[in-house]
Amino acid sequence: MSNHKKQQVLPASSLAKNEHGVSERLISPNALKVIQRLNTANYQAYLVGGAVRDMMLGKQPKDFDIATNATPEQVRKLFKNARIIGRRFQIVHVRYGREIIEVTTFRGNHDNVTATSDNAIKKQSAKNDHGMLLRDNVFGTVEEDALRRDLTINAFYYSPETHQVHDFADGISDLEAGTIRLIGDPAVRYQEDPVRILRAIRFAAKLGFKLEAQTAQAIDDNAPLLSKIPSARLFDETGKLFGQGQAFATWHGLAEHGLLSYLFCNAELVTQDPIARALIDQALNNTDKRLATGKSVTPAFIFAVILWPSVAKLMQEYQHDQMPAMAALHAAANQLLSAQTQFTSIPKRFQVMVKEIWELQLRLPQRTGQRAYRLLEHPRFRAAYDFLLLREAAGDYPKEEELGQWWTDFQTQNSSEREDAVEEANTANHYRKRGKRSTPRNRRSPR
Repeated sequence: MSNHKKQQVLPASSLAKNEHGVSERLISPNALKVIQRLNTANYQAYLVGGAVRDMMLGKQPKDFDIATNATPEQVRKLFKNARIIGRRFQIVHVRYGREIIEVTTFRGNHDNVTATSDNAIKKQSAKNDHGMLLRDNVFGTVEEDALRRDLTINAFYYSPETHQVHDFADGISDLEAGTIRLIGDPAVRYQEDPVRILRAIRFAAKLGFKLEAQTAQAIDDNAPLLSKIPSARLFDETGKLFGQGQAFATWHGLAEHGLLSYLFCNAELVTQDPIARALIDQALNNTDKRLATGKSVTPAFIFAVILWPSVAKLMQEYQHDQMPAMAALHAAANQLLSAQTQFTSIPKRFQVMVKEIWELQLRLPQRTGQRAYRLLEHPRFRAAYDFLLLREAAGDYPKEEELGQWWTDFQTQNSSEREDAVEEANTANHYRKRGKRSTPRNRRSPR
């Protein structure tokens, strides 16, 4: 018999103000305003989920979500600056300038759906043959809502009225133990929404927590369900996976559970080729450092790095057929991005950025005449330059050619020094055979 926490309403434990560490100084004034207005209208309303968890861990929350017993329509009527979004899972966005406060109605148990017609039931609750929730608009009580959440550490409810944190899933025990645990039967919860698999990995990496045994085992058993998730939704999830500041740990968590093959078309190559592994490790470590200093990272750069080993291999194959280097790159890029779209639907604007980063890998070695000056003004120069440095560090580009150092110096030189640097590049190019290596060293694809 499973010793996993059963999906039943548990007596709520309530933590007093001096026990939970939540400070209203860290909460968005707009979020508090939304809760207050709901309370004034005689609705229950709580700050929920990650914001409460983060404050209990002594961290500054970024997003503020509210749960209430008011229906989406009732919430919308209370706020002129609100709109209802979503069909599968209706939520309300209350906008204050650039800030959006997300308000959800308490979710209930799908076994207790009551409606006046079959059609009305379908509008509230629907599952496919794999048990996946296609529509989750069954409303319930705060206790039921807590058990509809994914992780025990995300089922905290903070009341500004009483200054208490309510814990319906014994999340405090897992928070103190550093454990990621799904609420209820993990297999059933993953089947309802396979993206919970990625969320479990993401939170484990983000918080440095360990997956509870059954939560981990059910990932391995239910991973194929990820192939049923729309590729557009998986693109959004990859942005969350690698944009939270723990991209390196997340990648290795995904690899440990065999999940990369559901997200990337070239998972086999990038997990077996040592140069590819080194390149990705370097890039993800750098990504984490950038985010830690408040800098941004575009999803295009992440995809450019992860897909590059396969693009470079395809490019070499096209060049063996006497195709010019840039044409070979374009053909390889189109082929790989088309294949990747079947896994994660990369928006066109990001595909363009990925291609530009790759194209500049062929153009950065070409520094003669005015080319160096023009490249420096290219909107994707900085990303391509960073990518070149990563390739050199990983052994994907010959570091002895010192191309990365040349561009590092060129960016800070005065006009006279730049002229000298370009002249030296012109002289070196005169004695060098056409076609200086700018593609990676030959690598065999894993059998």
